[in-house]
Amino acid sequence: MTSQAQTNVAKHPRNWPSKQSRQAQESNAGFYLVLASLLFEFGRPQELIPGVKLIPFATGLDAILLLSVVATGKLDLSKLQTKLWIPLFVVLAIHVPTATNNFWALMVFKDMLLLFGLYLGIVVYVNSLEKMLRLMKVWLGLHTFLAVIGIANRGNGIGGWMGDENDFCMVMDMIVPFAYFFLFSASGGAARIRYLAQLGIFILAAMATLSRGGFIGLASVGAYGWYRSPKKGKALVVLVIAGLFMALLAPETYWDEIASSTSAETMGADGTGGARLYTWGIGMKMFLHNPIIGVGQSNFQWAFSEYEAGETFNERSFAGRMAHSAWVTLISELGLAGIVIIGGMLWQSYIDLKLVRMKYAPVKSPLKHGQAMQVGEDVRMYLARAMEGSLIGYIISSVFISTLWYPSMWVMFAFVVALRNISETQSEGGSLEAGRTQYPQGIPFARSGGRPVSSL
Repeated sequence: MTSQAQTNVAKHPRNWPSKQSRQAQESNAGFYLVLASLLFEFGRPQELIPGVKLIPFATGLDAILLLSVVATGKLDLSKLQTKLWIPLFVVLAIHVPTATNNFWALMVFKDMLLLFGLYLGIVVYVNSLEKMLRLMKVWLGLHTFLAVIGIANRGNGIGGWMGDENDFCMVMDMIVPFAYFFLFSASGGAARIRYLAQLGIFILAAMATLSRGGFIGLASVGAYGWYRSPKKGKALVVLVIAGLFMALLAPETYWDEIASSTSAETMGADGTGGARLYTWGIGMKMFLHNPIIGVGQSNFQWAFSEYEAGETFNERSFAGRMAHSAWVTLISELGLAGIVIIGGMLWQSYIDLKLVRMKYAPVKSPLKHGQAMQVGEDVRMYLARAMEGSLIGYIISSVFISTLWYPSMWVMFAFVVALRNISETQSEGGSLEAGRTQYPQGIPFARSGGRPVSSL
């Protein structure tokens, strides 16, 4: 009996999964959780499908990601951005019992803890160039869907934290650099047409918002795109086409709205600009009275009346009003501690992206201000440029809107860390020199085992 069983086993060996196979399956599961979480956080199907909003999918997915990373022992605190989450949580925790509105301080603490789960999931599970490129396909696809919804809604976003037209325009400003730089990295005509179409859709969605601050953010992204472009002539052509596209398709009200940004009516005592400056002044009072850790997360509007101290704007109190600036929110709600923590994350992200750009610059190519002046670059260099441009879009657009506790910046930090990790641990397609010179007509995505690992 035993002999017969052994014979059967020998004839029909069971294909037990190897340790590497199990690890790959676990890693893929985490990666798909990341994609699902991004879908519910940014794509927001719960806003469109009746009944789905009753189930907290985004909360559950982020919690699972957090527990998964901790349980598998893959938590890595080696990167500064990840380390700085720890003092951030300390500051947030202090405010929970001490802030004017404890409930909102607690809710932001909870939301940031869940967002940390998504951040860790991206950093840990997006661990290869293939996965990063697949993530980028989803990222562009989600934002194309959002742009179409925004255009159909005449500038209003899909809902949730993207419902306001100014917030939605910030999201479009942040995605524009991805379509722009992938346009230059594409090696095929069909891919170039697709990226050019997506770029046009994103710009059209941003214009539909009539957001004046969003326009400034979009202009800063365009200036950055030209500055970092390795092909200046082609970049100028793309920017001219984009400008003509805006001039031809933008409604007259769009340019009237943009022109009013610095008008006497807007900046005067009765205008929205004057009201914003008044609000920012009260925010500075909060900071000066609480310079170390601020008044507490999401407590600007709740502490406003105390620091307004009987002042009014055109005989109106602005108690309960948001700061209308991510950076005024930062200094007033988190003080110097927040400035150091988030400033450190932003600075380290710049350093990381610069290192990636320099590492994958073409061999023997002339460099100017860290940018290559010829084709032949690895796609990671384009990814670094896109992420840097996206952060610039966020920084400039958020001067005028309260976006600090939205997921946009924090998710981009995760993208940066994941790209830095991939650039340190993975070099696909043989030598870098071969990868940079093999495709003179354009930059394909990285290769593995002689075949493209992904294409966008």
